[in-house]
Amino acid sequence: MGLSQFLGFFVFLLLSRVIAAATKSDVKFDQNYYITWGNDHVLSLNQGRAIQLSMDRSSGSGFGSKLHYGSGFFHLKMKLPDKDSAGIVTAFYLTSQGDKHDELDFEFLGNREGKPITLQTNVFANGVGNREQRIHLWFDPTADFHTYKILWNSHQIVFYVDDVPIRVFKNLENIGVGYPSKPMQIEASLWNGESWATDGGRTKIDWTHAPFKAHFQGFDISGCPSDDDQNRSIQRCYSSQYWWNSEKFWKLHSTQKAKYENVRKNYMYYDYCSDRPRYPHPPKECLY
Repeated sequence: MGLSQFLGFFVFLLLSRVIAAATKSDVKFDQNYYITWGNDHVLSLNQGRAIQLSMDRSSGSGFGSKLHYGSGFFHLKMKLPDKDSAGIVTAFYLTSQGDKHDELDFEFLGNREGKPITLQTNVFANGVGNREQRIHLWFDPTADFHTYKILWNSHQIVFYVDDVPIRVFKNLENIGVGYPSKPMQIEASLWNGESWATDGGRTKIDWTHAPFKAHFQGFDISGCPSDDDQNRSIQRCYSSQYWWNSEKFWKLHSTQKAKYENVRKNYMYYDYCSDRPRYPHPPKECLY
C-alpha cells in the first residue's frame, strides 16, 4: 500500500468514526423512549435530541425505554440539578416488572449548595437488593454533561462514569448469588427523596429553589430487545453476536482495574460489604 493509499484509508476510518458518533448523537428521544409520568414537567429540547425533567412541589417526572432488554451496554448523558438540590434524587436505572424484580441503579443524591453530591449504586436480583455503594464524584456533575453507563452481560455488570468503572458485580450464580436475568426497561427520573436522600433524611428540600431541573442526552441504545422472560429469550441475549458479550467485556482489563481501584480507594465512602453492623457475616458476593 502506497503512502497516498494509506492516508486515504486513514481518512476514511476517521470519517467513519465521526459519522458514527454523529449518528448516535442524532437519535431523537421518541425513537427509543417515552414519558412515563409528570408529562407537564418534561421539556423537549434541540429538536428532540435532549430532554429536561423538572420537579416542583406538585410533581417530579420520568421517562422510560419503549422496549425491555436482556443484555447490553446502556448509557445516558446527564447534567444534574444545580445550586441547592438537597433531598432531590436524579436516577438512571434498569428494572424488570413484577414480583422479585431485578434492578440496576444509578441514584444521584442531591445536597446543599457547595457540598458534594453522592452517587449511589445498587443491584437487585430476584427481589433481593440492599447492595448499596456510595461515592463522591471527582467533578461537579451539575456543571456539564457526563456519560453514565451500565454493562450487563452473562459474566458481569459494570457501572461506569464516563470511561471509569466504579462498580463491578460478577455473575456468581455458581455459588448461589442471585444475578439479574429478567428483561429490564431503561428508566430515568427526577423525584422527591427528602425522607432519606440527604443526611439520612435530616436535610430537607428547599423549595425556594424550585423548579429543579435535570438534563439528558444520548438516546441511542445498545441492547438486546427481550420482552419475553422465558429462559430461551435471555440466552439469546447472551449470544456472541452482540459486541458487549464478547470476551473483551467478560472482565476488566488492566487499565480499567487501575481506575476502578482508584475510585474504591479515593472516592468510595460506603460499601455494604464492609458494613459489619448491618452484615455481621459478609454476603457471599463480597468474598470474591
